[in-house]
Amino acid sequence: MASGGRMKNIVVVGAGQAGASLVARLRAKGFDGAITLLGEEPVPPYQRPPLSKAYLLGEMDMERLFLRPESFYADQGVNLRVGARVAGLDRSARLVHLAGETLPYDALVLTTGSIPRRLPAAIGGDLPGVYTVRGLADVDAMASEFRQGARVVIVGGGYIGLEAAAVAAKRGLDVTVLEMAPRILARVAAVETAEAVHALHERHGVRILTDTALARIDGDDRATGVTLADGTQLPADFVIVGIGIAPATDLAEAAGLTLDNGIATDAQGRTSDPAIWAAGDCASFPWQGGRLRLESVQNAIDQAECVADNMLGAGRDYVPMPWFWSDQYDMKLQIAGLNAGYDQVIVRDAGARSHWYFKSARLISVDALGDPRAYMVGKRMIEQGITPDPAALVDPATDLKALLRA
Repeated sequence: MASGGRMKNIVVVGAGQAGASLVARLRAKGFDGAITLLGEEPVPPYQRPPLSKAYLLGEMDMERLFLRPESFYADQGVNLRVGARVAGLDRSARLVHLAGETLPYDALVLTTGSIPRRLPAAIGGDLPGVYTVRGLADVDAMASEFRQGARVVIVGGGYIGLEAAAVAAKRGLDVTVLEMAPRILARVAAVETAEAVHALHERHGVRILTDTALARIDGDDRATGVTLADGTQLPADFVIVGIGIAPATDLAEAAGLTLDNGIATDAQGRTSDPAIWAAGDCASFPWQGGRLRLESVQNAIDQAECVADNMLGAGRDYVPMPWFWSDQYDMKLQIAGLNAGYDQVIVRDAGARSHWYFKSARLISVDALGDPRAYMVGKRMIEQGITPDPAALVDPATDLKALLRA
């Protein structure tokens, strides 16, 4: 069903990883109708993970961020429109409204991604010198702040904030991280992983303040520091806010689509409007009796490709095989599976550390801290439904691959 049946005109809103993957998949599967890819940013689709790492460090130029050469889209007959902001959708007429024009569609895909959570303006969240880390423009705007000896306060001890802290420390800045919870990575990792990452940052001179609430960002015309809830004042030359991201659902909400922790889709990627599909950070899908929304490059690619296949008639439910990573200094933290609901963590220390999450005596996730072998073996175990003996995992003499064969 390469032509997509009567579907001749597909419009994709959102030119990030999911949108770029989806249009490439449609062409690879033989769809020969019109495809328009709309992106708000003035550049072609690009990788986001290197923004706060190699790009901010000056180790990667902009062109290397691009997922594909700009010529790819024209060569594939994809009408890539950058700097194109969608003002609204007319579902009954199947029209996408842009400034001064409308685009008709037979099928529409929302790959609108996510937006950074911001601090309220009432406490200084909109002051110059306060930055978020999400898009290319964000990183370009803050790049000049990364001067050796400059003082930065980072609000948020999740992966976004900690990756920014690692880059700042490597550039010789004075770095303080504020985390409201009793520990960093509280929502996403076990105590064992959090403690190891915390210690790694402290070894690089980063000060991490947990159980610490922010009262306000100080300054009149520009951020000059922060005041904590207990009255302590910390001077700063600039502030980075890394308090998570939220699905970009404004367009879907205004169009009356069903929302549930993002744009709600069925197992194949259809929204509550059968002519509209969704994929990536913005979309939630049925999973193990509930709904799941994943924020990762891997999910954006896999889910988008599944949706593309289903638009062409595959009828395939999306079954995620989650994996994630985070670069912290010279340590790569690799994560396989989802650790939600874990009730046991097994620590393996065989020169490099890995933390194995169990739920009801079943392996569900692995955190590998600079241990690619543990990550690869753990990932395969989870995908194949294999649960290793915890005692064997703890023993550093155990050959992990032997556990996989067993």
